[in-house]
Amino acid sequence: MSVLAIGSHPDDIELGCGGALLAHAAAGDRVTMLVLTGGENGPDGGRGHVRRVEQERAAALMGAELVWGGLQDCQVVPDSATVRVVEQTLQAVQADLVYVHAPDDSHQDHRAVASATLGAARRLPRVLHYQSPSTLSFNPTVFVDVTAHVGGKVAALACHASQVEMSAMVEPDAVVASARHWGAQARIGYAEAFQPTRMVLDLSPVRRTPAETPALADLPAAWALVPASLGAR
Repeated sequence: MSVLAIGSHPDDIELGCGGALLAHAAAGDRVTMLVLTGGENGPDGGRGHVRRVEQERAAALMGAELVWGGLQDCQVVPDSATVRVVEQTLQAVQADLVYVHAPDDSHQDHRAVASATLGAARRLPRVLHYQSPSTLSFNPTVFVDVTAHVGGKVAALACHASQVEMSAMVEPDAVVASARHWGAQARIGYAEAFQPTRMVLDLSPVRRTPAETPALADLPAAWALVPASLGAR
């Protein structure tokens, strides 16, 4: 499976779905991170180059390919140019599953990236939204077991030292507590939670011998074998 995680700024992806991406990588999936801006206006005092280096280290730690979107921090808009950046990456990696910001968010870049991704991935059967510290409303119904990967997620976030040290929104204890909270909701140890736009389960087909597989011409006869009490429901 090819997985594409999309974030507005360095550290967004690790916060929202870092554990899930580590689980994908451990399962042998191809993982790509598309970071739309360099986070030039973040709490590191505008040292955009620092955040880029931090993001590169985090991606390497997670076993993920890193793609930069080349957009400007705090100036992202959901126009055709932004949609095209996402579309090009979707096509380049042949993504089967996309993770992106939740649409209802107080940060304008997060809202814009979520909107542009929904346009770019309009034909994709699997689009999941992750929660950010600035998310306003979030109603997850899909959970990923990250019990084995919470430590790896915290280590990836630690690569973003400029954010961990200078932002109250990136706090390791809070990250672990959040994973435990969602784990309790999912009836497992630790989890990451996602709000789906679409989530199609691609189940493996049941293997049958030709004798066990009914031909189309046999279906009416097979239906006649159904008890009347069931067929009437």
